Amino acid sequence: MLENELNPPKHLLIMRLSAIGDVAMTVPVVLALRQQYPELKITIVSRPLFKSFFTYLPDIDFYVADVENSQTGLQGLYKLYKDLSVLGIDAFADLHNVLRSKVIATFFKWNQVPVISLNKDRKKRKKLTALKLKSLSPMKSMIDRHAEVCKKLQLPVALSEVKLIERQPLSIEIKEITGEKNLKWIGIAPFATYETKMYPLSLMKEVIQLMLQEGVKIFLFGGGKKEVEQLKSMASISNNCVNIAGTLSFQQELDLMSNLDLMLSMDSGNGHMAAMFGVPVVTMWGNTHPFAGFVPFRQPIENSLLPDTEKYPFLPTSVYGNKIVPDYTDCMKTIQPEIVANKIKQLLANSIPEK
Repeated sequence: MLENELNPPKHLLIMRLSAIGDVAMTVPVVLALRQQYPELKITIVSRPLFKSFFTYLPDIDFYVADVENSQTGLQGLYKLYKDLSVLGIDAFADLHNVLRSKVIATFFKWNQVPVISLNKDRKKRKKLTALKLKSLSPMKSMIDRHAEVCKKLQLPVALSEVKLIERQPLSIEIKEITGEKNLKWIGIAPFATYETKMYPLSLMKEVIQLMLQEGVKIFLFGGGKKEVEQLKSMASISNNCVNIAGTLSFQQELDLMSNLDLMLSMDSGNGHMAAMFGVPVVTMWGNTHPFAGFVPFRQPIENSLLPDTEKYPFLPTSVYGNKIVPDYTDCMKTIQPEIVANKIKQLLANSIPEK
């Protein structure tokens, strides 16, 4: 069946299993679908943790995929498909386009369910990260690519009209940690999956000290036992610097994030999560680059801080940060703490005062 012959679906299945930032980037498009097609039934298939993203959206069904245990391998994926097939799905949006989702997509195709998969444009990615004959030009954003999938399923969305998730009320448990909000709140997420995307912690401490001089309150976000200990150490410099990692549930972290005045993040999931709430986000890039299409939703490119490209002319060298290039691992050291602090101060000065 040709794409232009499809009828708009009544029950759309959307699959994106990982990673955390990529799943967060599906939220603006799901919001657009929910707001612009109120009669459309939407089911999201993803990992258990990511259900929290969609609890803020009305009338979204979430199916927990257990792809690490009972639904692994071909037999397990067929079981997952069988569980999904009884839901009355009449269109499948594969926003992951990896082996697992391709297998599920194939099962649906065999049963005449329209399937559209995300176009990652891997050829252009290779040109963007090539060390020779590099093509340094912006790629289409991942969120726009998600919207393309919807359009091909006869569900075009206007991303410019999306109303983002509102600021969430803070529970007593959260306020016991944050206190009342009588200063500007800044979130800082200094970690990333790959070290090539991480600003040196020694320099991040300098950023924190510079911002504390501006009379703000800083919340440190992260995860993992090692990260928690490092964040505790960073937070010890001031009562206005608070470690959140290991103290709140993931849902509570998101609620707190919605109340921030700004988020400072690496090229990582925290920036995309803050953007879901319309929070201004400053992102820091190492061996990756905003041109790869991973700038958080509605964040201007000017909020992306890059290393010295004269000293490191081959940037970007990786799309995800997993590719190691000799002599480029320390490129983020060329982003001076004063540059980071000044960008944050500029955005805070231009922000609309709370009512």
